[in-house]
Amino acid sequence: MEIIGRITADATVNETKAGKKVVNFSIAINDTYKTKDSSEVQKIVTYVNCAYWINPGIAKYLIKGGLVECAGRIGVNAYTSKDGEVKASLTFHVNSIKLHGKPNGGSSTPAPVVPMNTAPAAALSQVADDLPF
Repeated sequence: MEIIGRITADATVNETKAGKKVVNFSIAINDTYKTKDSSEVQKIVTYVNCAYWINPGIAKYLIKGGLVECAGRIGVNAYTSKDGEVKASLTFHVNSIKLHGKPNGGSSTPAPVVPMNTAPAAALSQVADDLPF
C-alpha cells in the first residue's frame, strides 16, 4: 500500500527495551469530494501514524510540512487504557520512504531518497505537483 501526505510534526526516534530504534511520524492526507445532492466540495483530512524501523537516520529529514510518499502495510494495535477501556489504533508500518518536497522555509540541504520500486522519478514529480495539498 502506498500513501502520500504532508508530515504533521517533526519525526521522533524512539528506542525499544531491546535497543531497536523506530522513527515515528504522522502524515495528513487531504481529499475532496462532492456529494450527490450538492455541488459543494467537501474537504476531509485523514491523519496516519507511521513507524519506520529500517534506518533511524532518516528522521532528521522528516520535517513538519514536508511532502512524503510511504509504502508499507497497516497494523492494528489493541490495548487497555488506564481506565480499563479497550481501545485500538492503526499504524502504517513503512517499508520505504520517498521525500517529494521540503516544507516552506526548510533548509537547502538535499534530502536523501530511500529507493522504492515504483515509477520513474520524473513521473512521480509530475504527480506530486498535481496533489491538492
